[in-house]
Amino acid sequence: MRKMILNDDIPAGNWENKYESKNPVARFLMQRFMKTMKLIILQRKSEITSISEVGCGEGYVTSEIHNMVPFVKIKASDFSGEIIKTAGEKFPFLDFYVKSIYDLGPEDSADFIICCEVLEHLEFPGKALERLAVITGKYCLLTVPNEPLWRCLNMIRGKYLNDFGNTPGHIQHWSLHQFVKLVKTYMNVLMVKFILPWTLVLSKKK
Repeated sequence: MRKMILNDDIPAGNWENKYESKNPVARFLMQRFMKTMKLIILQRKSEITSISEVGCGEGYVTSEIHNMVPFVKIKASDFSGEIIKTAGEKFPFLDFYVKSIYDLGPEDSADFIICCEVLEHLEFPGKALERLAVITGKYCLLTVPNEPLWRCLNMIRGKYLNDFGNTPGHIQHWSLHQFVKLVKTYMNVLMVKFILPWTLVLSKKK
């Protein structure tokens, strides 16, 4: 599934549907990624009564988390009305709504915020992190592609060669240390993990 390009040229949704990929390597990496995310949430489930995914795309991660902790109130948002419509059709039992990450406020708060592969698409990631800090009740889980590894792996598999392996729509590129430094500007960092080929950071409001 390719990302849809909206009128303002901002990509929405998954450029490639890695969540339903038939490629065995991609499936292994995604399973490992989701297993790590789930473990982090399960270790803290006694502290969590609500979860919100920001930039949920078609809702795959939201659905996985719901299946794991069905007793926790879960909602999810994305700036694209078209994408939210798709998510609602795929997972009608979940609460999806339209909102830009830049417009998040106290009404969007939850104990556990998830922002998965969103920040690399944003022109103003610092402004987005400011808003995430506002709505984070207890924890905020952030993931981004680990660079330049992400682009190198794309080139190895023959993807996006004209753009030196850069996935369409990725306008920010961070190494693990660069991303942690950015997050520390806005939140306290509790945990850092490298899960090939992603950087994962668990943070908390200052």
